[in-house]
Amino acid sequence: MYDWLLFLHLIAAFLLAVTVVMYSAFAFGAQAEGRMLFVADRCWDVGGLGTIIFGVWLVFDLDQYDITDGWIIGAIVLWFVATGLGQSFQRRLSEGEGGGPVALVGALRTMHWLRTLVVLAILVLMVWKPGA
Repeated sequence: MYDWLLFLHLIAAFLLAVTVVMYSAFAFGAQAEGRMLFVADRCWDVGGLGTIIFGVWLVFDLDQYDITDGWIIGAIVLWFVATGLGQSFQRRLSEGEGGGPVALVGALRTMHWLRTLVVLAILVLMVWKPGA
């Protein structure tokens, strides 16, 4: 069971990375069209839900870690921060979208890079497990 949970957790994390890469392209100047934004946002939705569900399931499946370990709590908190930044980002983008391609500028670009840093921080916690 552990191998399957870990596999699904990593696939979900890969979907989060897909979103970060797609939005990074937009932040570097690629025009963000509706269909591409939809795909990026759905990758985040599925990946975010998968990482939290399978990650917590992994903790309860293993006797090695506890849900109250600092690195696990930190990862969960950062997951909520990244999700909140993404939702705020989506809301601001949809308010300014005129139906055609849009460019990420100003606050949207800053929010994307903040979310990217938070996702990288989650990755650091997952790989090195400080305090474990």
